[in-house]
Amino acid sequence: MRILDEKLVRGDITLLSQAWTDERSFCIRPARSGVDEAWLEAALASLPVEFGSAHFALLTSGSTGRPKLVVANKSRSERLARVLDEVQQSQGVEATVVTLPLSYCYALINQWLWAHVMQRKLIMTNGLKAMPQLADVFAEQSAASVCLVGAQVRLLADGLRGRQFPGVIRVHFAGGPFPQTALELVRDLFPNAAIYNNYGCTEAMPRLTLRHVDESEDPSIVGKPLPGISMRSGSAGEILFQSPYGAVGFVDEGAEYVAISESDWVPSGDLGECLPDGMWKIHGRQGQVFKRFGEKISLSQVKDAIAQCWDGEINFYREDDPSGEAGHVLVLQPEPSETQVRGVLKALRKAFPRTHWPLRVEGVSTLSLLPNGKIDAVRLAEESKKNIYWRQRL
Repeated sequence: MRILDEKLVRGDITLLSQAWTDERSFCIRPARSGVDEAWLEAALASLPVEFGSAHFALLTSGSTGRPKLVVANKSRSERLARVLDEVQQSQGVEATVVTLPLSYCYALINQWLWAHVMQRKLIMTNGLKAMPQLADVFAEQSAASVCLVGAQVRLLADGLRGRQFPGVIRVHFAGGPFPQTALELVRDLFPNAAIYNNYGCTEAMPRLTLRHVDESEDPSIVGKPLPGISMRSGSAGEILFQSPYGAVGFVDEGAEYVAISESDWVPSGDLGECLPDGMWKIHGRQGQVFKRFGEKISLSQVKDAIAQCWDGEINFYREDDPSGEAGHVLVLQPEPSETQVRGVLKALRKAFPRTHWPLRVEGVSTLSLLPNGKIDAVRLAEESKKNIYWRQRL
């Protein structure tokens, strides 16, 4: 399988077009993956021989830091691009502005492949690292889309303060919690845009559901499955899916290949349920739902309570207390005042017993982001420039 270096692709996007139309399969190596070269070689060597053509592979590690190689079929992904064009009502969209790495499945399929299949314009940028240039690109558009992750909203609002871009008519969010509390900032920047909450995972390549922002004020409601996709909850509440567009297999941390068939029920990595109207509600990542002193804790629900009084970023990382009991630490950004911390604690006291409270409330001036724009959960826990505003007395 041919390896495409993302740095080279950014310099010459035609390399990706050539690799896609070439019968040979390819793998995109992220500019900053941290994946050991020997592991990648072993992972590629473990793939079935038939994957040497008509396929592509993406490296992902999410926020865990553990490598995973996910393999997909080109024609299946092209079918998904056409479905996305329909359900996202993209017929009037003439161009898409790329702010995320194309090694990120969300940007590759929703933007590059969509533009390739539907013959629309793809506009590459240096993302939020070059705000003046990004503002110029947005200002030049008359009917464009952009794909973002929630953590980028406040950075955009700060960097583009006072500007409006009426030519951006579709704004898509995925790759993390939907930024419900920051919607006014999004609408100020893109006053003519239809805003969508997209849900999925890399194994879905990457889309499972879609919801227009006006369909619900609950950010955890992610919409109905796309045509052809089936979803259900497992015995432990985990979300499982079947998709004709999803990945055909993956190589895990141990460099062992695992096949995925269309009849397999594949875990998305989240817990959730299907509501009576067919909409899916996400309860959080499987690692964000745990038991503390026998009480079930959902960090998604804790976040919703805090959002009633705090309009900044809300993040958590897991940590055991001195007795070895599971717990979590709350990280607020920007750094809160003492009055704001008291408001957060009051909201928690009103909504939950003390078992649900964080072990500590910490604050940071800025959050470390992964190249794909998501919060870097590993660095969040290790960040040295955090101030502690409150500590639970056990």
